[in-house]
This record gives sequence, C-alpha cells and structure tokens, in this order.
Amino acid sequence: MTTYTITPPTKLQAHIQLPASKSISNRALIIHALSGGDILPQNLSDCDDTEVMIRALRDMPAEIDIKAAGTAMRFLTAYLSCTAGTHAITGTKRMKQRPIRILVNALHYLGADIQYLGEEGFPPLLINGKQIEGGHLDIPGNVSSQYISALLMIGPVLQKGLELRMTGEIVSRPYIDLTLCTMREFGAVADWSDIDTITVSPSAYKSRPYLIENDWSASSYWYEMMALSADDNAQIALEGLMDGSKQGDSVVKYIFSLLGVKTQFASTDACKLTTVRLKRHRCMLPRLDYDFVNSPDLTQTLVVTCCGMGIPFRFTGLASLKIKETDRVVALKTELRKLGFILTDENDDTLVWTGERCVPTGEAINTYEDHRMAMALAPMAMKLGSIRINHPEVVSKSYPHFWDDLKRVGFDINEKP
Repeated sequence: MTTYTITPPTKLQAHIQLPASKSISNRALIIHALSGGDILPQNLSDCDDTEVMIRALRDMPAEIDIKAAGTAMRFLTAYLSCTAGTHAITGTKRMKQRPIRILVNALHYLGADIQYLGEEGFPPLLINGKQIEGGHLDIPGNVSSQYISALLMIGPVLQKGLELRMTGEIVSRPYIDLTLCTMREFGAVADWSDIDTITVSPSAYKSRPYLIENDWSASSYWYEMMALSADDNAQIALEGLMDGSKQGDSVVKYIFSLLGVKTQFASTDACKLTTVRLKRHRCMLPRLDYDFVNSPDLTQTLVVTCCGMGIPFRFTGLASLKIKETDRVVALKTELRKLGFILTDENDDTLVWTGERCVPTGEAINTYEDHRMAMALAPMAMKLGSIRINHPEVVSKSYPHFWDDLKRVGFDINEKP
C-alpha cells in the first residue's frame, strides 16, 4: 500500500490546466459510436473511466472489463443492448456490488436481451445486442441519473424512439440536461415534453467534430484550496472552463461564493473555453444548508471545506452517495472523525455537522477506491499542517495528474510504499 504525506505551501499561486470533463467525454463517446463517425471528439479526458470506454468501443472484445467505471458500466450496458454482437461486461469487486437492476429491467421492457452472470440485480452481465423497438417507459426519477442518461442516448436508434417518464423526485437533473444537450449537438431530436417526461424521436445521429470542455468537478478541489488557504494573497487560475456550462457541477462557483471564494471569467462568450480566476474574500457565513440532489459529486468537497473553515452544515439530497464508488456518507463520517470532526447522518440522505469535535486519531485517511475521497481530503493539509492519505493512486479515475498539479504549486508530497 502506498501512503502520501501531504504538506501545503505557505503561498498559493496556481495556474492549472484542468482535465477534460469525464461526464461529457463518456457521453460524447457513446453518441459518437452510435453516429458511426470516424473522427473522435477532441480534448477527451485521459482518466481511467474514459480510457476503459475508449478501449471498449474501439476493440469491442467478447468480455469487456470496465474496472471501477460506473459511468461506463451504465452507458455501455445500454449501448451494447442495441448494437449487434454478444458481449459480457464486468468490473471490479465493488462494481459487482453496485446495483443495475433498474436499468436492466428498463432495457428488458424495451426489448433488450440481457442476462445476469452472477447475482441477480448486479454485474456482470451477458448482453446479446439487437435492434430494439423502444416506445414508452416509466422509470423512478430518484435513482442514478446515469441510468436515465444511458437510456436517453440510445433513444434515437430505437425503432419507435423513446418516451421516458420519470416517477417521483428527479435527482441530478443537470446531468440529464447535459445528456440531452450533447445528444442535440449530434443531431438528435430530444427534449422535455412535460415536467417529468422526455421524448426522443427516432432519427440518426450525425457525425461531427466535437470539442469537450474541461471539468468543473475537478475545479472544486481548487476552490476548496482557495477557501482553506492561510495565504491572504492566494490566487488560482483555472484553464478550459466555460461560462454558462451545461455541467451540473458548475454550480460550484455559486456555492463557494457563499464561502468567500469569488469567480471571474476572462470571457463570458457562449461556448468559448476560457480562464477562470479565483480570489478569496472574507466569509461571514455562520452555517451552510444545501440540497445536493442536483450535484451529489460536490458533497465531499463541501463537507471537508466546511469542517476546515469551522462552518456547521446540514447537507441533504445525498441518497445517491450510497451507491457510488463507496458509501460516501459512511466514508466521510469515518475519515473526518480521524481528523477530529464528528458528523451525523439522517434518513440515508442527510449529513450534518453541528461543530462537534473530538480528539484526532492521527491515522492516515483511507480512500475506499474512491477518487473523490482522496482529492476532497487532500486540501485539509492546509488547515492541519499535513495529512496522510492511503492509496492516493485512486485519483486516476477522474483527475490523473492531480498530485502532479499539487506538486507544481508547491505542495510537498512524500511517498511511502
């Protein structure tokens, strides 16, 4: 096991080329494959999740191992079900514990041929691809938005298209809108036809050049560093972001404005990649209450930031965190207690910190095969003086050069096997 000891710089001056958006990359790759085009999208993410998607779509082996890539598992399950050929799709031990029954049931209803190769309701799967009829489908709206996005993206190639009605509360709506936006940029006719229904017409995708913007989710860790830095003159510039981005996690700029981190765009032109500059101002916020139902991947960043700043919080809308790379609610409670913070949870969807502290244990932070645990907790070194993190290599899932970027701006990272 590798452990990093991370010590922060006294001054924070950073100019960072963020990684490309994993969310957009993986959507664009599926749609590109369905379009039959031969020019890959530009500025594809170099993270693990996108690499496994590229290899699977390029090689189409009889057994596809997507490792820990949840997006790839959901998106490829739908893609393979309507693409000629027979394939098994599998992943890591944790992936085989992540539920997929709702997506498989939905695809069965539309006419897909999918069998479980292990425990029913979980990967691995055997998929016999064929032409699928499509039509009307109801699906719970409070499950992973990746199920919904997977179904939407194959909608144009179904014989009858797709009318997808989401029942109950709809979570992560911005990710659904991101999928629709990407589909339309490739020529799909797809949009909300009612408050809870999306209609996708049967029509061929059109191959086209496509440029992927950089990742707002990755920017969140730099917002966190700005908020936690003791350097009153700290400045951070982030490259390749876009004002008016369809990425749901672009809401990070609004949340952190409440915590004293202000965002300035070099250009506010629509669809133009630009430089974002962060500056810190005084934060007077006594506590933060926020519903993360539309941006669950920012939860870990904001939990650690608020603890580091001494700002009590009540965060709701976290039900989907239990089926991520790990149970992120339990992981946050466990690891922050090591640092002296006592968090409580309620109703499987709420995380609370009242300001209660305990004696830190001094233990290294565990990452649970979860990239966001490592990246969200690393900036806490700026408050604690240093922090130790086990299995730091997990960042390769979404931000492979995260540690290199930290070293570049003056963090000392000491590796111990």
